[in-house]
Amino acid sequence: MLISVHETLSRVLRLASQTHRKPISRNALHTSMSRSNTSSRSVTPEHRPQKSTLPEGCIAVHKPRGISSAQVLRDLQHHFNPSSFFAPLIAAEKANRERESRNQKNRRSKFKSGKVQVKLGHGGTLDPLATGVLIVGIGKGTKELNRFLHCTKSYECVVLFGAATDTYDCLGKVVARKGFKHITRKLVEEKLEGFRGKYMQKPPIYSAKSVHGKRLYEYAREGKEVPVKIEECSVEVTKLEMVEWMDGGSHDYRWPETEAGKEEVAVAEKLTKLNGADTIPGDQQAPDQTNGELKRKRTDEAEDAVTETAESKRLRQEEDQPSMSGALQSVPGHESEEQTDALEPATLQESNALHPPAARIRMTVTSGFYVRSFCHDLGAAVDSLALMSELVRSQQANFTLEQGLLEYSDMDKGEEHWSPKVQAMLDSWNSEHDTARIATERSP
Repeated sequence: MLISVHETLSRVLRLASQTHRKPISRNALHTSMSRSNTSSRSVTPEHRPQKSTLPEGCIAVHKPRGISSAQVLRDLQHHFNPSSFFAPLIAAEKANRERESRNQKNRRSKFKSGKVQVKLGHGGTLDPLATGVLIVGIGKGTKELNRFLHCTKSYECVVLFGAATDTYDCLGKVVARKGFKHITRKLVEEKLEGFRGKYMQKPPIYSAKSVHGKRLYEYAREGKEVPVKIEECSVEVTKLEMVEWMDGGSHDYRWPETEAGKEEVAVAEKLTKLNGADTIPGDQQAPDQTNGELKRKRTDEAEDAVTETAESKRLRQEEDQPSMSGALQSVPGHESEEQTDALEPATLQESNALHPPAARIRMTVTSGFYVRSFCHDLGAAVDSLALMSELVRSQQANFTLEQGLLEYSDMDKGEEHWSPKVQAMLDSWNSEHDTARIATERSP
């Protein structure tokens, strides 16, 4: 004879009251039974989401010098879109679009191209000057990129003293120069102590930081002042060390040859710490130099270094001090080759006095840190100026240069060369991601 559920519940409640226990309500009993059944189902393999077989996830590319992070993504798409490796991902996206409603299709056609491509994104911009680890999300991996914006990163940079540019690096225009003969390794190491730990840092004007819905670099390119004060941000440096000191004349790093105009200098004075950065006459002023590298959106060709002539040096020494703080020195730029050859320093000591020192510095920092601002601020800390001449991102999250990243040159070698590397990185990423997800599900 079958017993109804109602009778069963009634018996349980009577039994509980007879044993002087707190009565159990019917709703509580139903809830407890439901949770028990749900919990038992959640741990069974058949109810766990199936692992995606599509080539999606996150990889790391070794970005070369001279191109933007956005250009890296465009170049990757150029190779990924027609490949057989990513054909299943393209097919899945086409199928998804076929299932979209009319409104979804209209929104897509309004804001996006109708062409189906491999969806890519990067986990933190690297300047065109910089090389190293660039994390790239593929497909659903793009949804995981936000976590890389807030992780720690490791860099190695070269700081060149004695000059400042509008971009804080060697690709910009020189806005001021200042003496550097007093700068020594000991002095720089002492000043590095002030940059360890947490401190407030102002981002460079040439940065992607948004102010009133507009990027800072857009204000800079238009020659407009930022409508509000650029606020300093809290940053943290967990590791900071000098790994190499380079005396003047012992290295090939040079200031940019291109100089800013009067209006650009005026804007730079308002936005950066150039007050007191007077041009130094005599042998402390380095001769006109070129960085021999790609100028940002100006030229891809290297230029020969230009040495100061005797006549220009004499005129500089006879001139009065600049009329404004941070005023640019008049630098000759049309000397003949014969003149420069005749005035080369006779000794290494003289050469060192004419060329600024540089330092290679390694650091580990938190999100929001600008290495260019660090170089600029370090120059001010040693009572001079400085710019960033080289930058390498050696680590971001768990991706490091030593891991064996996807080399940019691999793409031109064909799909049979790059696809095994991409597959290995995606397998590793998805394995770690699945492990972390399962651990989260099992945690109380």
